[in-house]
Amino acid sequence: MDQLSVEGEADWWEVEALFDLCFAPGREALSSYRLREGVEPVTPLCLILRDQAGALAAAIRYWPVVIGDPAHEALLLGPVATHPIRQGEGLAAWLIRESLARAAGYGWRRVMLVGDEPYYGRFGFRRLEGVEMPPPTNPDRVLGLTLGSGDAWMGVCGKVRPWPAGRARPGAPLPPPQGGSRT
Repeated sequence: MDQLSVEGEADWWEVEALFDLCFAPGREALSSYRLREGVEPVTPLCLILRDQAGALAAAIRYWPVVIGDPAHEALLLGPVATHPIRQGEGLAAWLIRESLARAAGYGWRRVMLVGDEPYYGRFGFRRLEGVEMPPPTNPDRVLGLTLGSGDAWMGVCGKVRPWPAGRARPGAPLPPPQGGSRT
């Protein structure tokens, strides 16, 4: 049975090693990493899955960003990865669904990512028109999702920028979510 928990400080380097294993060398040169520099991740949404022996099976992280108008706040999903020996078991999908539900509970309305629409479309992500990631991002891979009702992306356009230092995050502070398990 896999155990779900919020990533803690002690997990950081093990999660980094998983991302290094799953992604191409130089992953930190991607444009999305420029938006993370000097910005703390949204800790309650950074989730990990461990198997019953305690081995890391999968992980997901989120970062706050602003788009165009400083009032247009969003979450930047990524990276998300599953250990190669556990791929195909739906672990990444579970982490995505669970973390999106938690993000809505924390008051976030928009989530974006850079990825393949055929994969992320099953979670409701669609191509964002007019939302510009730092170059050299392919605009066809910039995807967004509204959490809750309505279309939180309507009228949102412009450059994606790092979260401003010292700015409060959306939503009232909530107690940390409890871990869960998946059989």
